[in-house]
Amino acid sequence: MPSLKDLRNRIASVKATRKITKAMQMVAAAKLRRAQESVTSSRPYASRMEKVLLNLRNGITSQESVPLLLSGSGRDRVHLLVVMTAERGLCGGFNSSIARLARQDVLRLQEAGKTVKLLCVGRKGYDILKRQFSDIMMDRIDLKEMKQLAFSDAEDIANNLLKKFEGNEFDVCTIYFSEFISVISQKPTSLQLIPARISETSSPEEDKKSPELLCDFEPSEGEILDFLLNRNIATQLLRGLLENSASEQGARMTAMDNATRNAGDMIDKLTINYNRQRQAQITKELIEIISGAEAL
Repeated sequence: MPSLKDLRNRIASVKATRKITKAMQMVAAAKLRRAQESVTSSRPYASRMEKVLLNLRNGITSQESVPLLLSGSGRDRVHLLVVMTAERGLCGGFNSSIARLARQDVLRLQEAGKTVKLLCVGRKGYDILKRQFSDIMMDRIDLKEMKQLAFSDAEDIANNLLKKFEGNEFDVCTIYFSEFISVISQKPTSLQLIPARISETSSPEEDKKSPELLCDFEPSEGEILDFLLNRNIATQLLRGLLENSASEQGARMTAMDNATRNAGDMIDKLTINYNRQRQAQITKELIEIISGAEAL
């Protein structure tokens, strides 16, 4: 049974931990607001980019003019999975959920006879996946130097991917990130970057009313599409990084709030044990004093 001094030290230690978790929760809440605004601003741009690419693709009459970033290399043998996670932990299951989704796809592709390569953006995903897939780990990109995410950061990663694609190092590229839904909800998501997978979400009636279809493009649709596809890769990467940033802060805020509450419950239990043991010790001493006085 712990002594009173041990219980006092334990209570003081948990109180200090509670102060840290509370401070981390407040910092995460402040960062979450800025990150959420950035995500909200980036989503319309990424969505509009997809619609422009769709209209340009529909305007191309010759399949020979379709860029490789849209048509692909014609092979489906080597898959590059870009796993984007955080540089730090203490954010609940944020990092592990993204790594879990990537791990499932790695095993599925390997069972199908595909060659899989991994590129990790962020330290935590690398630490989780290297224990099982160190032999297919291609590279790791650190984010610790990035104080505030900018388009240039995503463009550097995009140029790295394009260089590897032009060098025939992979045929299909998929990125993994966590889509921000709310403070308590983040959804691990995969998005195929190369070849670009453009979904036709609009109806034929909406396509006829679309302003892009009434435009004449100069130079040709193929040349414009080639330029925009390169920019789209950086755009989608930036979107993934911003979604991750907001999801990380939301998950950290929730995790630190739970930790603060748990620390409070632990302090209450330890305080009750301390008071009971102290009362028992006082009662014992009183009994000894009274017994001694009666004996005299």
